[in-house]
Amino acid sequence: MRPGRKAHKPVIFTPHEECGVFGIYGHPEASNLAYLGLHGLQHRGQEGAGICTSDGKQLHVEKAIGLVSDNFTEKRLKRLPGYAAIGHNRYSTAGVSAMKNVQPIVVNFSLGSMAIAHNGNLINADQLRILLEDEGAIFQSSSDSEVIVHLTAHSRGESIHQRIISALNQVRGAYSLLILLEKELIAVRDPFGVRPLSIGEHDGAYVVASETCAFDLIGAKYIRDIDPGEMVIINEKGVQSVRALNSTQKAQCIFEFIYFSRPDSNIFGGINVNKVRKDLGRQLAREAGIDADLVIPVPDSGMPAAIGYSEESGIPFDLGLIRNHYVGRTFIEPKQSIRHFGVKLKLNPVRDLLEGKRIIAVDDSIVRGTTSKKIVKMLREGGAKEVHMRISSPRTIGPCFYGIDTPTRQELIASSHLTEEIRKYMTADSLAYLSIEGLQSVVPDPDNYCYACFNNFYPISFPDERLHQMELFSA
Repeated sequence: MRPGRKAHKPVIFTPHEECGVFGIYGHPEASNLAYLGLHGLQHRGQEGAGICTSDGKQLHVEKAIGLVSDNFTEKRLKRLPGYAAIGHNRYSTAGVSAMKNVQPIVVNFSLGSMAIAHNGNLINADQLRILLEDEGAIFQSSSDSEVIVHLTAHSRGESIHQRIISALNQVRGAYSLLILLEKELIAVRDPFGVRPLSIGEHDGAYVVASETCAFDLIGAKYIRDIDPGEMVIINEKGVQSVRALNSTQKAQCIFEFIYFSRPDSNIFGGINVNKVRKDLGRQLAREAGIDADLVIPVPDSGMPAAIGYSEESGIPFDLGLIRNHYVGRTFIEPKQSIRHFGVKLKLNPVRDLLEGKRIIAVDDSIVRGTTSKKIVKMLREGGAKEVHMRISSPRTIGPCFYGIDTPTRQELIASSHLTEEIRKYMTADSLAYLSIEGLQSVVPDPDNYCYACFNNFYPISFPDERLHQMELFSA
């Protein structure tokens, strides 16, 4: 520590960020296609969006708070000339919600200009931030992604590629990363391959995206996944692959299949998300079957699993809960006489369908349990005779530090309550989760996934185990 410098506050892990990234190189309408790509990835982040383009000489950037379609008008996109672009949808789970945290982050340094877009979470970002600040670095945001920028700028590597590799060898955690320079696009995936990242081709241009649903929207053809630890360099010479980081173990996020990725995407080696979710429902029916009249999904994430459960069990499927897809923030709160107002804004039961029926309600997961409790009550008020909750994933007992928004361990109801206790809290007639073994029987190569939220085994080691335990048990 420098003489006279105040002691740092205790390190608290940086905000987790569920985000979507999209990049394109070699197309005259790069900004327009980046806009469409981000629109296809909107489910991965709704807080803010940004696009940065290159015309071969300089970078141009536009950022906004809110949805892509609400902010990127034709006029705004015209301010983004060039044949290469990267875009980012931000979903912050903590910290300040501000324009300064919207990506791509754009900087100028000794080797030129650079823009960076990052999906994931770095578990040693706070420690690195302290070291960099002691070296004189000045941070403009609270995003852990900015740490990568400073590490790159501080590196003594001769080329930008060497500097990026040097920086990434110092960080730990999850990252699917896009970097735009004046004359090239770089994509990197962390050595564990936690977050998905794929490369495709469209009209002679190369595209990179968090999920293949973004390719489908613009008519791009999927080529392959970017491998864990791989750096892909795209420029006027074509595509170059560099094994930049040593990858010995995969830890792909299993929750991408359960909830986060869009059902029409193919991730982690071209595996269709919708098929996996239906298979999870089938396995759930085999493990936790019960006599009932109707299987209904909790919209929308419970839909494929409910279909699979119905097909396996032979119990009819129908939509007993209807979702309002146009719910935004509301600043008008009703009196207490309107029960379960927050849930009713999003869901409404179909009384004619539920009346007198024994219902199996299928959802993808239970986190705090409060929403599930309200759904059970809503179904009963809608006329259901019995309500049996079935969850197409195991009990969520551990928080995620690699980029999925889960609360602290203390807030996860399954971390401190038995299944029967949760059932009583929810007032359901029965409750059953999919087993971890059942989950692993559905996905190909089950050893290649991270199950930390279900078994508390974190494959990417933490920089300080004491800090890890503090975070695990903090309120």
